Amino acid sequence: MSAFGTYFYNIFHSLFTVLVGMKITIKHLFTRSATVQYPTVKMKIPERARNRLFVNIDDCIGCDQCSIACPVDCITIETIKSTPDVDLGMTSKNTKKRLYVPRFDIDIAKCCYCGLCVWPCPTECIVMTDVYEFSEFNRHNLIYSFSNMNEEEIKAARERLEKYNAEQAAKKASAAAAAKEPPVSSVPAAPVSPPPIKPEPPVVPNNGAV
Repeated sequence: MSAFGTYFYNIFHSLFTVLVGMKITIKHLFTRSATVQYPTVKMKIPERARNRLFVNIDDCIGCDQCSIACPVDCITIETIKSTPDVDLGMTSKNTKKRLYVPRFDIDIAKCCYCGLCVWPCPTECIVMTDVYEFSEFNRHNLIYSFSNMNEEEIKAARERLEKYNAEQAAKKASAAAAAKEPPVSSVPAAPVSPPPIKPEPPVVPNNGAV
């Protein structure tokens, strides 16, 4: 090919490659724009979308199933056992509550939105919501605390449990000490018979015989 032909071939090839690259752009020049003016306009979230977690602490029984299922350990739960004289009430699923939950924290910065914590919950108190706007400048603000107990209530619950445990330990110790003592027989002792009385020899009267 001559230099003249090569010159025009390069021009044609350059224009052709530009048109191929601009094909999609030119196509969208004649279609309706799909741009969403966020945050003024928001797209509809799918019904089963997995976003920020929420915990209904009134239904939580402190079973720790969600924390065990979490693959990234973003859920932290602490519980305090209630004493028999305290009634913590029932959940909405008619499950008896036996544990205080002084701490239920979720570090949403660690959450991978897998949803594995939702399914094991026996009372369905932890769910994934459609809230996805929760950006923060401070990462500490991404730790959500769902417990509704204050410091005084937590201290009182722990003191009550310690007192109950001490009373139970004292009862066990006294029962163990009583078990070591020899048992007292309830059968009355046999009566002791008096010793036999020896008969005295008869007295022979003396009539003056020699």
